[in-house]
Amino acid sequence: MAGPAVAAPKEEDDEEVAPKREKTAFTVKLVKFDDAKKITLIKELKNIIPDINLVQAKKFVEAVPQIVKADIMKEEAEKLKASIEAVGGVVELE
Repeated sequence: MAGPAVAAPKEEDDEEVAPKREKTAFTVKLVKFDDAKKITLIKELKNIIPDINLVQAKKFVEAVPQIVKADIMKEEAEKLKASIEAVGGVVELE
């Protein structure tokens, strides 16, 4: 009769031992939008990005995926994401 099988001890990966670094700079990226809310989204992006006019905002929306803002703090990125999603945009935080 064979004895009970003993599992080999697991080797820990170096990645698991090292503490994970929390990301401090985020990029807000518009990936798609609801066609029914396109005009509202364009107006919202015009307010978010101060240096563009309505025509530029329209082109920006139509050329998704686009980076809305880069290298911003997590709190600002979350607020931006919420405001864009409220008007029909789908956003990724990177």
